[in-house]
Amino acid sequence: MPPAPSPFGPALDAWRPEPVTTKDPLPPGPVEAVSTLLDLPEPAATSGDPLPPLWQWFYFLHWPAQRALGADGHPHDERFLPPVPDRQRMFAGGRCEVVEPLRLGQPATCVGSLGAVTPKRGRTGELLFVTERREYRQDGRRCLVEEQDYVYRSGRTADPELPTTLDERTAATAEDPWQLSLQPDPTLLFRFSALTANTHRIHYDAPYCRAAEGYPGLVVHGPLLALLMLELVRRNAPERRVRTLAYRLRHPVFGGERLLAAGAAFDGRAGLRIATHREASHATGEVTFG
Repeated sequence: MPPAPSPFGPALDAWRPEPVTTKDPLPPGPVEAVSTLLDLPEPAATSGDPLPPLWQWFYFLHWPAQRALGADGHPHDERFLPPVPDRQRMFAGGRCEVVEPLRLGQPATCVGSLGAVTPKRGRTGELLFVTERREYRQDGRRCLVEEQDYVYRSGRTADPELPTTLDERTAATAEDPWQLSLQPDPTLLFRFSALTANTHRIHYDAPYCRAAEGYPGLVVHGPLLALLMLELVRRNAPERRVRTLAYRLRHPVFGGERLLAAGAAFDGRAGLRIATHREASHATGEVTFG
């Protein structure tokens, strides 16, 4: 029997979006807002200071017109969104090389381009892996080179391995020397969505999550999990410069669950992870110091 046709169709063969350049003055406001979100006693950086790793995500934002959004909250059509029918998007992970940190309050430029596009078959069907590359420059110098990996599925298929009910009382435990606990509630998830211009309904619309996406509750943002892992480094090794970082998102965490960011430094590196009582490694990360 011949294999079933790919759900992605021939339109994907012609999909070759051009790079896009955006600029941002890097004002202190977003850093101040994120710092309050994390209950920090003072802003993580002030004008002229290095921007903490991955905090570039709060800049270079794009807000599409309301009429441009689909039923899931994502735009119908964006430069790096593949032409997949009934598209479902998941953030899978990424990498970043820090040549030198961006400086707060100094104008910077980001050039985004399409990287690898790879169809694969997973346990829930055909998947499309798309990598977006971003290069950040400041004062004519290359500062950061980042890659973000996204997974796309055609159609909504609930994962049978997801929990059907959520336990908001049981905490994760770990022996790692670096630890940071958090219990994301709807307010925190809403604020994080606003700070990152993320209109995906899985992060703020619980009825939609359950009925349309098959999740048991609001989904904690993958970027928030990555930032919490990097927050371990910022708080516990503030004198060490991050040279490279990589992270992978393995299993979703849901609003109300008590999560734990845990990690340790060893041999010029740091190993990081996000745990709950359900999973020891919802997300994993590694940092090298320079």
